[in-house]
Amino acid sequence: MSRKAIVERKTQETRVRVEVDLDGSGERDIRTPIAFLNHMLDQVGRHGMLDLKVEAEGDVNVDGHHTTEDIGVTLGQSLAKALGDRAGIGRYGSATVPMDEACVTCVLDLSGRSFLAWRVPLPKAKVGEFDAELAEVFFEGLVRGVGCNLHMRLLEGATLHHVIEACFKAFARALRQAVEIDSRVRGVPSTKGTLKD
Repeated sequence: MSRKAIVERKTQETRVRVEVDLDGSGERDIRTPIAFLNHMLDQVGRHGMLDLKVEAEGDVNVDGHHTTEDIGVTLGQSLAKALGDRAGIGRYGSATVPMDEACVTCVLDLSGRSFLAWRVPLPKAKVGEFDAELAEVFFEGLVRGVGCNLHMRLLEGATLHHVIEACFKAFARALRQAVEIDSRVRGVPSTKGTLKD
């Protein structure tokens, strides 16, 4: 069973194309106009063991908000498409990831329902040209796109780069666990019989 997807999103503000293979080996090809976000998306592919290709253009002359959000939404939609009816998956994933002084926990449920609990207080500051507050914007878009519950919590941390990178790495590890096929699961792992909503 192939668990691959390609999703394109075009608006007056952005153009995004995402290819994903849930059963890949972590190959990445990330090309967006936001260098720090490229670095973060690279972590998702590498630590999530996803083959991930992201191409994006956007109105970054205004700021990075629209581009970041639409990449999150499109990545989420590509994950949802690749998951299909979600039969046989682990469904739940969790990871706690340290990065030097920073430590972040991510817990997710590929439930079909969108809810983000973001407990990562970040100052209004930049990492390179990336507004730190856009980390939450990215994950909010992703949660809407894929249909999942995602809880992200900062346990420790002072360096913005480390805190945000730990969030992306923790998400990648939790996602890897949740999308994994479990041979003991029969059908869709839900008493409702669906994980679509």
